[in-house]
Amino acid sequence: MNFKLNIKPKIAYWVSIFTAIIILFFFSYKAVIAYLIHRELYGGGLDTLVLLRASIAGIMFLLILLFIQFMKINDLKSQRTILRGIFIGWTSVFVALIVLKLSSIYFILLTGLSSFIILVTLFSLIDQIKEEKNTLTEKEIYLLQKLAKKK
Repeated sequence: MNFKLNIKPKIAYWVSIFTAIIILFFFSYKAVIAYLIHRELYGGGLDTLVLLRASIAGIMFLLILLFIQFMKINDLKSQRTILRGIFIGWTSVFVALIVLKLSSIYFILLTGLSSFIILVTLFSLIDQIKEEKNTLTEKEIYLLQKLAKKK
């Protein structure tokens, strides 16, 4: 598939980081507000709602750290495998939000946009992998030159 729009994997990771940061801040804010309300009403302790919102914020923080680590990987096949997993994750969240909570249109748009950008990146990665197969690495060129001088 000759795809003309090439998006580098780092851009897809940055889009995923941006999406995760927005979700992190939103659920952190909601958790703090729910905690303050629960503390005023019941005098302390943690409510299930507070714990769920804080857990989602914590998961988003860990995802951000993972995305940062994934950016350091240079192998295109590994990048493709990782981006497939991220695509499945964001698409699952996108579909779940459509089915369960259609009123949160901003999160639907944000996760849908992230999924689309990752999908375009996956298509361009397939083309890059095909091109990489047809080229020689510097080490292979060096070894071929050495072999040519021996004969």
